[in-house]
Amino acid sequence: MRYKAVIFDLDGTLLDTLEDLAFAANRILADNNFPTHPVGAYRTFVGEGLRVLIERILPEGHRETVVVTKMMAAFEEVYAECWHVRSAPYPGIASLLDYLTAKEIRLSILSNKPDQFTRLCVHRMLSGWHFDPVFGQRPGIPKKPDPTAALEIAHILDLSPASILYVGDSGVDMHTARAAMMDVAGVLWGFRDGDELRRAGARYLVARPEDLLPILFPV
Repeated sequence: MRYKAVIFDLDGTLLDTLEDLAFAANRILADNNFPTHPVGAYRTFVGEGLRVLIERILPEGHRETVVVTKMMAAFEEVYAECWHVRSAPYPGIASLLDYLTAKEIRLSILSNKPDQFTRLCVHRMLSGWHFDPVFGQRPGIPKKPDPTAALEIAHILDLSPASILYVGDSGVDMHTARAAMMDVAGVLWGFRDGDELRRAGARYLVARPEDLLPILFPV
């Protein structure tokens, strides 16, 4: 068996969190008299950490550090109340994780979502499966696409990067995996499209969770 572990991205890969993210972001924009955005626009706003999200949603001319820092704190306060309202695993994820667990594939999560929210989401929505480690964006650790955290996971698992399949939905995920010397599958049910994933170097593209199985268990 070529791959002994899978590192999953979280938002847009395992969980559909877009509506809750958009709600929290639009709430803080409205509260501060800034224009809001359609939910679909958040597909390209999220994925590179909270600070980048806030910078992207603010109008030009209002992205000073003091404003961004204030809005980051406001987002965390609102999101703490709504992170679980509409978010849920994508169809087919539960069956995929059941199968991988039965086959003793080790499962990990690496997200640019703040670490506390990453862990909350996993505990609430993915508690039926064992993920170790689970990493969100942590102070002092470079965020994706820097490969530091992905390589840290490989070290914790005591596996070579070549024996780990990275699975994500964005160009950031593809670049992370390639920088860590891991094979990478881009998922087409998430927030970004196939063109972005191809340009960023996806080795595989999968339209459904079950399409990962022939990659992990070739005949």
